[in-house]
Amino acid sequence: MVLAGKLSTELGIKAPADKFFKVYTSELHELQNHCENIHAAKLHEGDDWHHSDTVKHWTYVIDGEVHTCHESIEEVDEENKKVIWKIFGGDIDKHYKNFKLILEVSDKADGIDGTAVVKWTIEYEKISEDINPPNAQIDFLRKNTRDVDANLVKENVDL
Repeated sequence: MVLAGKLSTELGIKAPADKFFKVYTSELHELQNHCENIHAAKLHEGDDWHHSDTVKHWTYVIDGEVHTCHESIEEVDEENKKVIWKIFGGDIDKHYKNFKLILEVSDKADGIDGTAVVKWTIEYEKISEDINPPNAQIDFLRKNTRDVDANLVKENVDL
């Protein structure tokens, strides 16, 4: 019985890696303005959106259903453009004991279209074997990546 797992996806984007990474490290409070599937984001605990002691509350839509969760930053590696978030509470706790999102952004890799590459990884542990892996969440991250990229490119026509 395997309850823990990992899912990953890589996408080429047109926006520069630094600009995309900045949205997730210093402009997280603006994410709902970029992504049509994120309806609300607010501070739940703390007063700084980008501090590891802060907990945010998110409301979002996956497969036509409204979901909620809490999120806190576990690690930010500016040099390697990597962020790890712990996701918990709300709908996540109904299905998973542990749930982490990992974002890695890098300059263009061979064979990937675009200026940069975004890699999302979900590390999870299900509460039972009857729970499906978080494939819908990976699709959600792909869609949000496309939304953020499109908005960044539109904002900066000179890319």
